[in-house]
Amino acid sequence: MRRRFVIEAVMVATYGHLLVPSRPVDYVIPYTSIAELYDMRDSTEPVMDDPDDDLHVKSKINELIQFFEDSLNRKKIEKALQVPWRESAPLLLNETIQFTIVNAVDNAQYGEMFDPVETELLLSSLKLNVPLLSDQFEFQDKLIEAEVPVQVYDIEDFEFAVEEGITPVDMEL
Repeated sequence: MRRRFVIEAVMVATYGHLLVPSRPVDYVIPYTSIAELYDMRDSTEPVMDDPDDDLHVKSKINELIQFFEDSLNRKKIEKALQVPWRESAPLLLNETIQFTIVNAVDNAQYGEMFDPVETELLLSSLKLNVPLLSDQFEFQDKLIEAEVPVQVYDIEDFEFAVEEGITPVDMEL
């Protein structure tokens, strides 16, 4: 059984341990988060403070962009973009990781407290009933303060989050 998480695309490129989970994972990514990858790749602003880390992360961002631009993956994404809240067919990275792209639609419900990407992340989590993975403490604090009914895991607790959703029956599969 795959454990699903809503996440920003850049986090997958930034945190290498997300690409080697102990169990199969499905990363649900709002489409606008993929669009941000292009901005980060093409920007002169560093993604990471350390120049070597920045170069590595930008390389991983480029690899992820190439993965999403693969003709089969691009077709799956384009089909999902035709209807609000449609999920793409799974984009398989390997036997343990797949991506699902969602055509999330921002609304004014949380727009005052959260930026557009944060809003799409939390709305995707709510609508799909999937926990969020985040490395942004301020975002996590705002979710708690606004009493948004989503389950959120800090990126450092990723392995715990993967294991927590597994039941004894799942372990036998």
